[in-house]
Amino acid sequence: MAATTSSGGRGRRGGGMIVGINVTPMVDVVLVLLVIMMVSATYIVSQSMHVDLPNTATSDGSAASLAAVSIAADGSLQFNGEAVDEAALITGLRDARARDPELTLIVSADRAAQHGVVVHVLDVARTERITSFAVQVERTQ
Repeated sequence: MAATTSSGGRGRRGGGMIVGINVTPMVDVVLVLLVIMMVSATYIVSQSMHVDLPNTATSDGSAASLAAVSIAADGSLQFNGEAVDEAALITGLRDARARDPELTLIVSADRAAQHGVVVHVLDVARTERITSFAVQVERTQ
């Protein structure tokens, strides 16, 4: 006959070891870390050329941008409000990162812009060692 220990587990006669593992505290810690990570994620939004942005039900407030790239529906680019080609974009990104190593790049793309162009702009920025990005969206009312 098995004896019940003071912790509610089952043990051997004479008070043997408790062999069950309680995973509840570990799950609690993981869920708290997940909530902290979700709350601490921020998005930076800035103004740029007029594009038809996708809508979201929620968004974070706006903050001052350090560098902004806008992609029009036809794939044309603007860097900080000036029309540029890819070579000028690379030069602009390189100069902006030289001024501020912790540069955040704000990317706003027209809803009709090709996904490949957006990915290419992000890849160019990563080539210039820019690793902090924000995607601009419009908040739905």
